[in-house]
Amino acid sequence: MRSNLPRPWSWLLPAAFWLAAWWLASLAVGKSLLIPAPPEVVRRLLELIASAAFWRYTGLSLLRITLGLLIGIAAGVITAVLTSRSAFLNALLAPAVRVVRATPVASFIILVLLWVANGRVPAVISALVVLPVVWESTSAGIRSVDRPLMEFARVYRLTRMDTLRHVVFPALLPHLSAAVCTAIGLAWKSGVAAEVLCLPKAAIGTQVYFSKLYLDTPALFAWTLVVVALSMTVERIARRLLLGRKGERA
Repeated sequence: MRSNLPRPWSWLLPAAFWLAAWWLASLAVGKSLLIPAPPEVVRRLLELIASAAFWRYTGLSLLRITLGLLIGIAAGVITAVLTSRSAFLNALLAPAVRVVRATPVASFIILVLLWVANGRVPAVISALVVLPVVWESTSAGIRSVDRPLMEFARVYRLTRMDTLRHVVFPALLPHLSAAVCTAIGLAWKSGVAAEVLCLPKAAIGTQVYFSKLYLDTPALFAWTLVVVALSMTVERIARRLLLGRKGERA
């Protein structure tokens, strides 16, 4: 539902509300170890940003998780096309995809850690988490293609590329864009969780783990803010690429 507030206020007011709630919670608890105040977290974040290590950790995590995201999207789309075109492949592949979707992420992380080097685990986990989401939405998009329009394209002998461009893609794009935006958040959650468990040498998740280990709660909050900011930025870019300016306003 579209907000009636002017555009700047539509995000400034909620941000101010939750920032105030966070600050009040930190004052009520009275212990920085449990809930640090926003200025303390911002100060710690600025200290992190000033270091070269911060950019190395952030860049490598961004690379791993984005790679896993792209692999998961590609695998999900290909699997959806295969299962939609063949009843045999649907009977063969659909249960496996559903098992992947139902399996806890922590179990996957531990299993993949047995087979793959530490630095590659976050990308593999991100791909596995993204695949079922994209598969399900893409399959729904393929089923939603207008059959009379497909018949029209066949009667007028449109090329396969023109049929895809003017009939299939318009029906598929809303489903795919929604799946990708959902998948981005899941990829970051699962990817950072994998980093926390497998501890690559340079990764945001490794720093989250050390922040918890050394009871550096402001750093823990700061790194969490970094993950949220990166996830939202990647999602915004994806919306812009998939939907143009309409996606930016959504």
